[in-house]
This record gives sequence, structure tokens and C-alpha cells, in this order.
Amino acid sequence: MKQVIKQAAAAAALGLVAAGAQAANVLVLLSDEAVLDLKDGKQFATGFYANELMQPVKKLVDAGHAVTFSTPLGKAPAVDRLSLDKMHFGNDEAAMRAHVALLEQLKVTSADASPVISLARVAQQGYAKYDAVFVPGGHAPMQDLVRSPQVGQLLAHFHAAGKPTALVCHGPAALVAAMLHPAQFVGTLEQGAPAKAQQWAYAGYRMTVLSNAEEDMAKGMLGGEMKVTPQAALQQAGAIYSSGAAWAPYVVTDRELITGQNPASAVGVADALLAKLK
Repeated sequence: MKQVIKQAAAAAALGLVAAGAQAANVLVLLSDEAVLDLKDGKQFATGFYANELMQPVKKLVDAGHAVTFSTPLGKAPAVDRLSLDKMHFGNDEAAMRAHVALLEQLKVTSADASPVISLARVAQQGYAKYDAVFVPGGHAPMQDLVRSPQVGQLLAHFHAAGKPTALVCHGPAALVAAMLHPAQFVGTLEQGAPAKAQQWAYAGYRMTVLSNAEEDMAKGMLGGEMKVTPQAALQQAGAIYSSGAAWAPYVVTDRELITGQNPASAVGVADALLAKLK
């Protein structure tokens, strides 16, 4: 059994076509960044949240789907060390260890052996190769994904093709990139000024993301204040935003788009994505 799991994990790491007639190839988009710039010149060491990446990835692999990891520049992403806590895995220490072991087996964060490819490589392969895209959270997407034209091009393809697009916690903030001049839009918001979205692909979509209330609760953990919150960015862009109770699972599905509010929503987002891949 251990060998079977190992083989499945290896296939996921390489983005190989999974076995089974219903197998899909899911692109997992992560941030290149390990630091978030805060107000007043402060910084916060971050990355992706372990459960937000690995709970969906494990479900996808277990269902027979292939997974390809990517970042804008193709760097090995960093895990937010604060996410390595059993509370994000239902307070189940064994579950946390199993997911972290799979993360290590896939070598996603390995500087020398990471299977991560760049978005330039993804574009070279052709977006049509992928059946769905998944973006986990952690604060890192607020540093680069929100302002990346390459991310915007990728998401615009999935939007236009009606392909499942799933994001959780801070991940949905990456949707902001699917407009003209996203870096200018985000930069204006970070300066505290109102900004107008131009040709945003998701205007009028219902969605969720980590709420301002939850972000405010996390301010002490950050050691400072964010330049712009993901909720503010999406609402300013033109999203129809909603949220559930703080830190409780909450998932919103609108057409091809699946969004989850917080770390506790990762499993729900994964289940919603799997339902669309059947």
C-alpha cells in the first residue's frame, strides 16, 4: 500500500496523466514569494498554508487526477511555518503528519528537486493541457499573484473556457490579476486610494475570500497591517462578496468559480472541485 501511494504521489509531482477514464490534469498555482510587505516598511515571513495546499492535493491524487505545480517564475514555493499546526487538520496530529509527509515526498518546496514549473512553461505547453486550476492561500499570493499579468492570462483562459477554477483563503485574491493593468490597480489600492478595475473577467461573480474581520484578528500574528486586504481588493474590483462565520468553513460556487473563505474551507473547496471534475 505504501508503494502505491508513493507511485501516485510521484505521478502527481511530475504532472503525469493519471490513470482512469475520468482523470483530469489540475494545475496548482502557488506564489514565488516568501515575504509579504506590510505597511510602514514591515515584513512578514509567509508562503502557502500547508493544509490549504495538501488537503486538496491529496484528495485530487487519491481520486486519480494528475497534479502539476507552478509559480509565476518557477521557483520552489515556501510553506508558512505557522500553518504547520494540527488545528488546521481538525486537531488530528496523525492527519497533519500524513499531509506533511506527502508534501515532503512531492518535494514541492525543495530548492534542488522541486517539480514546480513557471507560468511561461505552462503557456508554452498550452493552457488547453489543463482541465482545472487550483490556488491555495497563505499571505504570499498578496505579494505577487494579485498583480501578475501572467496569472491574469492564465485565469482568463480558464474563465473563457468555463474550466473549474478553485481558490481558498487568500488564494481568491489572485482573481484580481484577470484584468487590464492589475499591478496598477493593486498599487493604487495599497496607497489607500480608490481604484477602478478595467475589463475584469470576474465582475459580478459571487465569491468569498478571507474576510476583513478574520484579517483583523490575524493582525497580531503578522506583526503589522496589510497594505490592502483581499476582501477589499475583490470588492473594489467588482466582486459580489459574502462570508460566513469567522474561521468556519464557507464555500461559494458561481459558474466555474469555486472560492473558500479560510483555512477551514480547504476541504470543502476540494470536494466542490472534485464534483466538477466528475
